[in-house]
Amino acid sequence: MEVIPAIDIRDGKCVRLYQGDYARETVFSDDPVSMAVRWASLGARWIHVVDLDGARGGRQANAEIVARIVNSVPAAVQTGGGIRDLETVSATLAAGVNRVVLGTAAVKAPALVRDAMAIASSRLVVSVDARDGIVQLEGWTEPSDRDALSLIRQIADVGVERIVYTDIQRDGTTQGPNFEMYEHIASESSVAVIAAGGISSLEDVRRLADCGVEAAIIGRVLYTGQVHLADAMSAAAAVG
Repeated sequence: MEVIPAIDIRDGKCVRLYQGDYARETVFSDDPVSMAVRWASLGARWIHVVDLDGARGGRQANAEIVARIVNSVPAAVQTGGGIRDLETVSATLAAGVNRVVLGTAAVKAPALVRDAMAIASSRLVVSVDARDGIVQLEGWTEPSDRDALSLIRQIADVGVERIVYTDIQRDGTTQGPNFEMYEHIASESSVAVIAAGGISSLEDVRRLADCGVEAAIIGRVLYTGQVHLADAMSAAAAVG
């Protein structure tokens, strides 16, 4: 299982939110690029970058910072937030990003997923962000009427190979991931699963690896030093 450090950008800074609440923000660095360089220097092979301003506002606001990250690290970069049309998908890929992540658009503009698959193929990821199993949109500020599992089945049917699944109630809380949901998705769906939200310990990393997920995105505990990246990578590698 891959361990992927998270870099969430808001107002040009590297932050973490508590349960996706924009009013409950902790700033960990004024320079997201330097944070990416740090994680890459410690061995990260992938970095997950989210444009929080773009996610809530509907269009990319930190694309220039994402491009600088891509050009500053040897690690692969996947990014999402404010990617709502095919032109932005194409521009993001052209900037050197290895994977582009669609979230809100997968629900509000499902045809975009099919069109994006045509140009991105395996480089397209869909982010399924759920609260109590119901998909949330617009940077987690707007509920939908979509059940997360039905959305996963829908995007798998059009050929999407990989999702990021976030349990919003666990995100930023360090209270542990929703292991049961990850086990269910990994066993019942054809898509590869990247887990996000709630990781608090090396034991959580090991349990996620046992769940059959492809990767785990880790945020707050890396920034606080509660978990060290090298230890998390070793814990994941030791399973299986």
